[in-house]
Amino acid sequence: MRYVLFIFFISQIHCYSQSSFEIAEAYFFEEKFDLAKPLFTAYLQKQPESLKSMEYLGDIASYAKDWDTAIDYYNNLVIHDALNADYHFKYGGATGMKVRGMSKVRALLYVSDIRDAFETAASLDPAHIEARWALIELYIQLPRIVGGSETKAIGYAQELGEISPVDGYLANGYIAEHTSRPLDAENFYKKAIEVGGSLHTYEKLSKLYENNNQPKEAMDVSLESLNVHKRNQLNYQIGKIAGQYNIEPELGLDYLEEYIKNYTPKDSVPLDWAYFRMAQIYKNKKEKQSALLWVNKALSIRPDFKLAKEELLLIEAM
Repeated sequence: MRYVLFIFFISQIHCYSQSSFEIAEAYFFEEKFDLAKPLFTAYLQKQPESLKSMEYLGDIASYAKDWDTAIDYYNNLVIHDALNADYHFKYGGATGMKVRGMSKVRALLYVSDIRDAFETAASLDPAHIEARWALIELYIQLPRIVGGSETKAIGYAQELGEISPVDGYLANGYIAEHTSRPLDAENFYKKAIEVGGSLHTYEKLSKLYENNNQPKEAMDVSLESLNVHKRNQLNYQIGKIAGQYNIEPELGLDYLEEYIKNYTPKDSVPLDWAYFRMAQIYKNKKEKQSALLWVNKALSIRPDFKLAKEELLLIEAM
């Protein structure tokens, strides 16, 4: 009888720990990080090999910009599973964010760790878009004397193009923009908009066919031929180019609305930037009231947003 009670007691503890993890996970996805954190911490104490708990806690620390804590969790993940590309990417990303507040001399001490983490992620996962973007930015922003390389950046942009053509064009545009080739940048961005427009058309057609119970095979455009990975970051990038270069404004608005609708703290571009780009496009369209609405939304989040302040003056002068 005692044995049966003991087994029952142990099983109840196990069920409780399982349900506490699920509750914490639900809080996490609802972005109630203050409620999720203590539950994940308690679960990790009982289950110290729970890599998912470590990852969630690292992500929560990242959202709080507690980079040292995030780095510790991500480093433990890399130690426990060195073949997981996302763990290396997150470790490199958190380390990169930590050094932003340092002097350039101190930051250089971390460059090799950041680069190695991103390169490991890229080599482990041939389709890891974010790691390749991070490497492109790193190689373009670093001075050549400490490892910067336009050639390496272009190489990763080519890899991106094989994974996702629109990302490839955006990456090449980014490289051209930061290496004083504005005409090349504009041409690459126009191609990105063209491919992005095709994807947008496909998605609209797909929804139309689904709503009318028609098979997707009947569509003229195939998703396979577009070979594009859907990411919310891409929605912002297309919207940014539409606003910055005054290209395909309606398409840009659609993509920015999608970015805003799907935004989570995981997205690297804050909402104030998306609002700013919306205002920029409406200004280009000569729609003053809509432009004012969005630029003021951006400033309500960040009152010291310099570019938004400048945009507000231009809009008010319309």
